[in-house]
Amino acid sequence: MTHNMNRRKFIRNTGLAGLSVALSLESIQALSSQKNNKVRVGLIGVGLRGQEHVRLMATRPDVEIIAMADPDLKMMATSQNIIAKAGKPKPVEFTNGNYDYQNLLKRDDIDAVIIATPWEWHAPQTIDALNAGKIPGVEVSGAIHLKDCWDMVNASEKTGIPVMPLENVCYRRDVLAVFNMVKQGMFGEILHLQGGYQHDLRAVKFNDGVTPYGSGVEFGDKAMSEAKWRTQYSIDKNGELYPTHGLGPVGTMIDLNRGNRLTKLSSIATKARGLHRYIVNHPKGGKDHPNAKITFKLGDIVTTQIQTANNETIVLTHDTSSPRPYNLGFRVQGTNGIWQDTHAGQPDGGLIYFEDKSKPHTWENSEGYMKQYDHPLWVKYGNDAAGAGHGGMDWFIDNAFIECIKRKAEFPLDIYDLATWYAITPLSEKSIAQGGKLQTIPDFTRGKWKTRKPLFCAGQEDY
Repeated sequence: MTHNMNRRKFIRNTGLAGLSVALSLESIQALSSQKNNKVRVGLIGVGLRGQEHVRLMATRPDVEIIAMADPDLKMMATSQNIIAKAGKPKPVEFTNGNYDYQNLLKRDDIDAVIIATPWEWHAPQTIDALNAGKIPGVEVSGAIHLKDCWDMVNASEKTGIPVMPLENVCYRRDVLAVFNMVKQGMFGEILHLQGGYQHDLRAVKFNDGVTPYGSGVEFGDKAMSEAKWRTQYSIDKNGELYPTHGLGPVGTMIDLNRGNRLTKLSSIATKARGLHRYIVNHPKGGKDHPNAKITFKLGDIVTTQIQTANNETIVLTHDTSSPRPYNLGFRVQGTNGIWQDTHAGQPDGGLIYFEDKSKPHTWENSEGYMKQYDHPLWVKYGNDAAGAGHGGMDWFIDNAFIECIKRKAEFPLDIYDLATWYAITPLSEKSIAQGGKLQTIPDFTRGKWKTRKPLFCAGQEDY
């Protein structure tokens, strides 16, 4: 346990917040005690999303997977098989119920944990990890309660341990190319941004209980994977349930929490029809199926408009219960031009227009710009990311997490970003319940946003 306390002290002293002073002798000794300078990882939640992290961690020579926690024995077995095929030692399993992850956190041979569990577990598991001296990488969603956001911030600040949100879309190739163009001033001064989660998830929310996304109309105990828990949110809540895919990427373009911040929002929602219609029309469902009698609360399309301190506007759209092709619907608009994501991240990159370059009032296919302004990270590591989940962007988010821990560098996305993104969910729910009433978005940095410098892709060679 002495080593673990020394490592915690090292983390507090350096903060992983960018080393501006030389490491102390004690800190160097703490670092050197990590075998071969490897990051020793525990995984909490190894369902379908967690398994992508398992795959990526198992391929890294600088990572040791020490332990995994998940009460689902089938998912645990699949994850162990992934690790075995990679030729890595079998991690210790923690499968004895929902709280057995706390025993994983008691181990003193784990440096960091990746949390990829159902949404309601993210805040308590992050806080438990921080209090146990572990560095959390946390999958995305939204908070259940606004207090969860403050509790995570307070725990990170109290322990001196950083938290990284694992929002992979921030590293999508076309998004990073547009980020590159924004930072080079090609769009002029940014005025307006859009994004969202526009993805037909009906086959995810309902399945046959045998295969993860198999054809069916069951959820809860009769289903499998995400359908066991995710569908219940559509019954219980009406709000922007998944804000991070849209907000995270555009937030990096306007330096949220680093010279800028969100100030207020208003949300409205359509009627809820899509999930009921899916059940009634499905061959395994019908109007007499028990699930056809459920009243769903989540509006099929939820629209949230947001104001920033620097007077940009952002619109987020949550649309997961309608028949539609996948597209996150990004839009970046400035005083000199506009980009619209119309092709779901495909290489042609959607549509673009620059007043000082394009034919007046005529859209251009942006493929040429995407190639010309391909971000240096993708130029350098595109081949390494090939084959990784979600078009390779999973590789980049996991690589950033591990490299920052190894190098004692500040995370490019941090606890203040996580809290800000997560807060959209409870605030949007409250706004809809109050007829679209404007809600104030807290400043989780407590004023530090005014002096914090932009860090995301700001010159880091490898992350």
